[in-house]
Amino acid sequence: MEDGNRKSLVAGHFAACGAYLIFGFNIVLTKDLTNSHIFTPLSLFTLRSVGAGLLFWILSVFSPKETVDKRDLVKILLASLLGYYGTQLTFLVGINYTTPFDCSIIASLGPVFTMLFAAVALKEPITQKKALGVAISLAGVILLIYNSSIATADTARTTTPFGIMLILLNSVLFASYLGIFRPVIQKYSVVTFMKWIFLFSFAMSAPFSAPDLLSVDFASVPTICLLELGYLVLFATFIAYFLIPVGQKNLRPTLVSLYSYMQPIVATSLGIYLGMDTLSPMKVFSCIAVVSGVLLVNKSRGKK
Repeated sequence: MEDGNRKSLVAGHFAACGAYLIFGFNIVLTKDLTNSHIFTPLSLFTLRSVGAGLLFWILSVFSPKETVDKRDLVKILLASLLGYYGTQLTFLVGINYTTPFDCSIIASLGPVFTMLFAAVALKEPITQKKALGVAISLAGVILLIYNSSIATADTARTTTPFGIMLILLNSVLFASYLGIFRPVIQKYSVVTFMKWIFLFSFAMSAPFSAPDLLSVDFASVPTICLLELGYLVLFATFIAYFLIPVGQKNLRPTLVSLYSYMQPIVATSLGIYLGMDTLSPMKVFSCIAVVSGVLLVNKSRGKK
Protein backbone atom coordinates (compact mmCIF):
# COMPACT_ATOMS: atom_id res chain seq x y z
CA MET A 1 0.00 0.00 0.00
CA GLU A 2 2.85 2.33 0.89
CA ASP A 3 4.57 1.54 -2.41
CA GLY A 4 1.35 2.38 -4.24
CA ASN A 5 1.05 5.68 -2.41
CA ARG A 6 4.67 6.49 -3.13
CA LYS A 7 4.20 5.78 -6.83
CA SER A 8 1.08 7.96 -6.88
CA LEU A 9 3.00 10.82 -5.26
CA VAL A 10 5.85 10.49 -7.75
CA ALA A 11 3.37 10.45 -10.65
CA GLY A 12 1.67 13.53 -9.21
CA HIS A 13 4.94 15.43 -8.91
CA PHE A 14 6.06 14.52 -12.42
CA ALA A 15 2.66 15.49 -13.83
CA ALA A 16 2.49 18.86 -12.06
CA CYS A 17 6.11 19.69 -12.86
CA GLY A 18 5.70 18.71 -16.52
CA ALA A 19 2.51 20.73 -16.91
CA TYR A 20 4.00 23.91 -15.53
CA LEU A 21 7.18 23.49 -17.56
CA ILE A 22 4.95 23.40 -20.63
CA PHE A 23 3.07 26.45 -19.36
CA GLY A 24 6.38 28.29 -18.97
CA PHE A 25 7.26 27.86 -22.65
CA ASN A 26 3.64 28.55 -23.52
CA ILE A 27 3.88 32.10 -22.12
CA VAL A 28 6.71 33.02 -24.49
CA LEU A 29 5.21 31.34 -27.56
CA THR A 30 1.71 32.72 -26.94
CA LYS A 31 3.13 36.23 -26.57
CA ASP A 32 4.87 35.86 -29.94
CA LEU A 33 1.74 34.45 -31.58
CA THR A 34 -0.57 37.16 -30.27
CA ASN A 35 1.89 39.82 -31.45
CA SER A 36 1.32 38.58 -35.00
CA HIS A 37 -2.33 39.76 -34.73
CA ILE A 38 -3.44 36.86 -36.93
CA PHE A 39 -5.73 35.35 -34.32
CA THR A 40 -7.89 37.11 -31.75
CA PRO A 41 -7.70 35.84 -28.13
CA LEU A 42 -11.16 34.26 -28.43
CA SER A 43 -10.37 32.54 -31.74
CA LEU A 44 -7.15 31.16 -30.25
CA PHE A 45 -9.16 29.86 -27.31
CA THR A 46 -11.64 28.13 -29.64
CA LEU A 47 -8.86 26.53 -31.71
CA ARG A 48 -7.25 25.18 -28.56
CA SER A 49 -10.61 23.89 -27.29
CA VAL A 50 -11.58 22.11 -30.49
CA GLY A 51 -8.09 20.69 -31.08
CA ALA A 52 -7.53 19.33 -27.57
CA GLY A 53 -11.20 18.36 -27.25
CA LEU A 54 -11.06 16.19 -30.35
CA LEU A 55 -7.91 14.48 -29.07
CA PHE A 56 -9.54 13.73 -25.70
CA TRP A 57 -12.75 12.42 -27.31
CA ILE A 58 -10.70 10.19 -29.66
CA LEU A 59 -8.67 8.96 -26.70
CA SER A 60 -11.90 8.19 -24.82
CA VAL A 61 -12.87 5.68 -27.54
CA PHE A 62 -9.88 3.55 -26.53
CA SER A 63 -10.33 4.11 -22.78
CA PRO A 64 -12.59 2.22 -20.33
CA LYS A 65 -16.18 3.39 -20.65
CA GLU A 66 -17.28 5.74 -17.90
CA THR A 67 -20.70 7.31 -17.32
CA VAL A 68 -20.86 10.81 -15.84
CA ASP A 69 -23.64 11.59 -13.38
CA LYS A 70 -25.95 14.34 -14.68
CA ARG A 71 -25.45 16.36 -11.51
CA ASP A 72 -21.70 16.15 -12.01
CA LEU A 73 -22.06 17.47 -15.56
CA VAL A 74 -23.24 20.75 -14.04
CA LYS A 75 -20.17 20.79 -11.79
CA ILE A 76 -17.91 20.05 -14.77
CA LEU A 77 -19.57 22.89 -16.68
CA LEU A 78 -18.70 25.25 -13.82
CA ALA A 79 -15.19 23.78 -13.67
CA SER A 80 -14.83 24.46 -17.39
CA LEU A 81 -16.00 28.03 -16.89
CA LEU A 82 -13.46 28.67 -14.12
CA GLY A 83 -10.60 26.30 -14.90
CA TYR A 84 -10.39 26.76 -18.65
CA TYR A 85 -12.75 29.33 -20.20
CA GLY A 86 -12.08 32.05 -17.65
CA THR A 87 -8.39 31.34 -17.10
CA GLN A 88 -7.49 31.03 -20.78
CA LEU A 89 -9.36 34.15 -21.89
CA THR A 90 -7.83 36.30 -19.15
CA PHE A 91 -4.41 34.88 -20.06
CA LEU A 92 -4.77 35.31 -23.82
CA VAL A 93 -5.94 38.92 -23.42
CA GLY A 94 -3.60 39.75 -20.54
CA ILE A 95 -0.47 38.51 -22.34
CA ASN A 96 -0.96 41.36 -24.82
CA TYR A 97 -0.51 43.86 -22.00
CA THR A 98 2.36 42.21 -20.12
CA THR A 99 5.81 40.92 -20.96
CA PRO A 100 6.21 37.12 -20.83
CA PHE A 101 8.45 37.28 -17.78
CA ASP A 102 6.16 39.67 -15.89
CA CYS A 103 3.21 37.45 -16.78
CA SER A 104 4.94 34.38 -15.36
CA ILE A 105 5.83 36.24 -12.17
CA ILE A 106 2.27 37.46 -11.61
CA ALA A 107 0.92 33.97 -12.33
CA SER A 108 3.26 32.54 -9.68
CA LEU A 109 1.08 34.14 -6.99
CA GLY A 110 -1.44 31.38 -7.67
CA PRO A 111 -0.37 29.22 -4.68
CA VAL A 112 -1.40 31.96 -2.27
CA PHE A 113 -4.93 32.03 -3.73
CA THR A 114 -5.06 28.23 -3.98
CA MET A 115 -4.15 27.82 -0.33
CA LEU A 116 -7.02 30.13 0.64
CA PHE A 117 -9.56 28.42 -1.63
CA ALA A 118 -8.47 24.97 -0.43
CA ALA A 119 -8.77 26.09 3.19
CA VAL A 120 -12.35 27.28 2.61
CA ALA A 121 -13.66 24.67 0.16
CA LEU A 122 -11.79 21.54 1.27
CA LYS A 123 -11.07 22.51 4.91
CA GLU A 124 -7.39 22.00 4.15
CA PRO A 125 -5.50 23.52 7.11
CA ILE A 126 -2.86 26.17 6.53
CA THR A 127 -0.08 24.59 8.54
CA GLN A 128 3.02 26.44 9.63
CA LYS A 129 5.20 24.37 7.30
CA LYS A 130 2.89 25.04 4.37
CA ALA A 131 2.80 28.77 5.02
CA LEU A 132 6.58 28.83 5.45
CA GLY A 133 7.08 26.85 2.24
CA VAL A 134 4.89 29.28 0.28
CA ALA A 135 6.80 32.20 1.82
CA ILE A 136 10.21 30.73 0.90
CA SER A 137 9.15 30.00 -2.67
CA LEU A 138 7.62 33.45 -2.99
CA ALA A 139 10.85 35.00 -1.67
CA GLY A 140 12.74 33.14 -4.38
CA VAL A 141 10.38 34.50 -7.02
CA ILE A 142 10.76 38.05 -5.65
CA LEU A 143 14.54 37.72 -5.86
CA LEU A 144 14.13 36.54 -9.45
CA ILE A 145 11.94 39.55 -10.22
CA TYR A 146 14.46 41.96 -8.71
CA ASN A 147 17.41 40.40 -10.50
CA SER A 148 15.67 40.31 -13.87
CA SER A 149 14.07 43.76 -13.61
CA ILE A 150 17.54 45.29 -13.62
CA ALA A 151 18.33 43.76 -17.02
CA THR A 152 14.84 44.13 -18.48
CA ALA A 153 13.88 47.63 -17.35
CA ASP A 154 12.98 48.71 -20.90
CA THR A 155 10.69 45.77 -21.67
CA ALA A 156 9.07 45.94 -18.25
CA ARG A 157 7.53 49.25 -19.26
CA THR A 158 5.25 47.45 -21.69
CA THR A 159 3.40 45.84 -18.78
CA THR A 160 0.25 47.80 -17.95
CA PRO A 161 -2.02 47.83 -14.86
CA PHE A 162 -4.79 46.35 -17.03
CA GLY A 163 -2.55 43.43 -17.96
CA ILE A 164 -1.57 42.89 -14.32
CA MET A 165 -5.23 42.81 -13.26
CA LEU A 166 -6.09 40.25 -15.96
CA ILE A 167 -3.22 37.91 -15.04
CA LEU A 168 -4.08 38.27 -11.35
CA LEU A 169 -7.69 37.37 -12.21
CA ASN A 170 -6.31 34.43 -14.16
CA SER A 171 -4.53 33.21 -11.01
CA VAL A 172 -7.64 33.65 -8.86
CA LEU A 173 -9.85 31.74 -11.30
CA PHE A 174 -7.40 28.86 -11.66
CA ALA A 175 -6.86 28.75 -7.89
CA SER A 176 -10.62 28.46 -7.35
CA TYR A 177 -10.69 25.63 -9.90
CA LEU A 178 -7.89 23.75 -8.08
CA GLY A 179 -9.41 24.29 -4.66
CA ILE A 180 -13.13 23.79 -5.34
CA PHE A 181 -13.41 21.06 -7.97
CA ARG A 182 -10.89 18.52 -6.71
CA PRO A 183 -13.64 16.11 -5.50
CA VAL A 184 -15.27 15.82 -8.93
CA ILE A 185 -11.85 15.63 -10.60
CA GLN A 186 -10.94 12.67 -8.40
CA LYS A 187 -14.25 10.94 -9.16
CA TYR A 188 -13.59 10.44 -12.90
CA SER A 189 -10.67 9.52 -15.12
CA VAL A 190 -8.59 12.30 -16.64
CA VAL A 191 -9.82 11.52 -20.16
CA THR A 192 -13.50 11.54 -19.16
CA PHE A 193 -13.20 14.74 -17.17
CA MET A 194 -11.19 16.68 -19.77
CA LYS A 195 -13.27 15.66 -22.80
CA TRP A 196 -16.30 17.27 -21.17
CA ILE A 197 -14.28 20.31 -20.05
CA PHE A 198 -13.24 21.06 -23.63
CA LEU A 199 -16.63 20.27 -25.11
CA PHE A 200 -18.26 22.83 -22.80
CA SER A 201 -15.47 25.34 -23.51
CA PHE A 202 -15.91 24.97 -27.26
CA ALA A 203 -19.69 25.35 -26.97
CA MET A 204 -19.26 28.56 -24.97
CA SER A 205 -16.75 30.17 -27.33
CA ALA A 206 -17.58 28.97 -30.86
CA PRO A 207 -20.62 31.22 -31.49
CA PHE A 208 -18.58 34.33 -30.65
CA SER A 209 -15.30 33.39 -32.38
CA ALA A 210 -16.72 31.95 -35.63
CA PRO A 211 -16.60 35.29 -37.56
CA ASP A 212 -12.95 35.84 -36.60
CA LEU A 213 -11.92 32.29 -37.55
CA LEU A 214 -13.72 32.43 -40.89
CA SER A 215 -11.83 35.61 -41.78
CA VAL A 216 -8.39 34.00 -41.26
CA ASP A 217 -6.56 32.94 -44.43
CA PHE A 218 -4.78 29.88 -43.04
CA ALA A 219 -2.89 29.35 -46.31
CA SER A 220 -1.01 32.62 -45.77
CA VAL A 221 -0.28 32.11 -42.06
CA PRO A 222 3.54 31.98 -41.53
CA THR A 223 4.97 28.55 -40.74
CA ILE A 224 6.37 29.71 -37.39
CA CYS A 225 2.89 30.83 -36.32
CA LEU A 226 1.42 27.46 -37.31
CA LEU A 227 4.12 25.69 -35.29
CA GLU A 228 3.40 27.90 -32.29
CA LEU A 229 -0.30 27.20 -32.68
CA GLY A 230 0.46 23.48 -32.85
CA TYR A 231 2.43 23.74 -29.60
CA LEU A 232 -0.45 25.58 -27.94
CA VAL A 233 -2.96 22.91 -28.97
CA LEU A 234 -0.90 19.74 -28.51
CA PHE A 235 1.39 20.55 -25.60
CA ALA A 236 -0.01 23.57 -23.72
CA THR A 237 -3.60 22.33 -23.96
CA PHE A 238 -3.91 18.58 -24.58
CA ILE A 239 -0.83 17.27 -22.76
CA ALA A 240 -0.68 19.93 -20.02
CA TYR A 241 -4.38 19.62 -19.19
CA PHE A 242 -3.96 15.84 -19.19
CA LEU A 243 -1.14 16.16 -16.64
CA ILE A 244 -2.81 18.71 -14.33
CA PRO A 245 -5.66 16.35 -13.22
CA VAL A 246 -3.06 13.62 -12.58
CA GLY A 247 -1.30 16.00 -10.23
CA GLN A 248 -4.61 17.00 -8.64
CA LYS A 249 -5.55 13.38 -7.97
CA ASN A 250 -2.30 12.62 -6.15
CA LEU A 251 -1.21 15.91 -4.57
CA ARG A 252 -2.85 18.54 -2.40
CA PRO A 253 -4.15 21.61 -4.30
CA THR A 254 -1.60 23.98 -2.75
CA LEU A 255 1.29 21.75 -3.77
CA VAL A 256 0.01 21.46 -7.36
CA SER A 257 -0.27 25.22 -7.55
CA LEU A 258 3.22 25.69 -6.10
CA TYR A 259 4.63 24.23 -9.29
CA SER A 260 3.51 27.43 -11.02
CA TYR A 261 6.78 28.81 -9.66
CA MET A 262 8.41 26.78 -12.44
CA GLN A 263 7.10 29.31 -14.97
CA PRO A 264 9.46 32.22 -14.17
CA ILE A 265 12.34 29.75 -13.93
CA VAL A 266 11.55 28.49 -17.44
CA ALA A 267 11.22 32.08 -18.69
CA THR A 268 14.65 32.93 -17.31
CA SER A 269 16.20 29.73 -18.69
CA LEU A 270 14.71 30.35 -22.12
CA GLY A 271 16.03 33.90 -22.06
CA ILE A 272 19.52 32.63 -21.25
CA TYR A 273 19.33 30.04 -24.04
CA LEU A 274 18.25 32.67 -26.56
CA GLY A 275 21.01 35.03 -25.43
CA MET A 276 18.59 37.51 -23.86
CA ASP A 277 19.69 36.90 -20.27
CA THR A 278 22.67 35.69 -18.24
CA LEU A 279 23.01 33.31 -15.32
CA SER A 280 23.91 34.89 -11.98
CA PRO A 281 24.38 33.62 -8.40
CA MET A 282 21.16 35.40 -7.37
CA LYS A 283 19.18 33.51 -10.01
CA VAL A 284 20.65 30.21 -8.82
CA PHE A 285 19.75 31.10 -5.24
CA SER A 286 16.23 32.02 -6.37
CA CYS A 287 15.74 28.64 -8.01
CA ILE A 288 16.98 26.86 -4.88
CA ALA A 289 14.53 28.85 -2.75
CA VAL A 290 11.62 27.97 -5.05
CA VAL A 291 12.40 24.24 -4.98
CA SER A 292 12.99 24.31 -1.21
CA GLY A 293 9.57 25.86 -0.68
CA VAL A 294 7.91 23.13 -2.75
CA LEU A 295 9.69 20.42 -0.76
CA LEU A 296 8.69 22.02 2.54
CA VAL A 297 5.02 22.17 1.54
CA ASN A 298 5.25 18.53 0.48
CA LYS A 299 6.51 17.58 3.95
CA SER A 300 3.64 19.36 5.69
CA ARG A 301 0.76 17.21 6.86
CA GLY A 302 -2.83 18.34 7.21
CA LYS A 303 -5.20 17.28 9.96
CA LYS A 304 -7.16 14.11 9.24
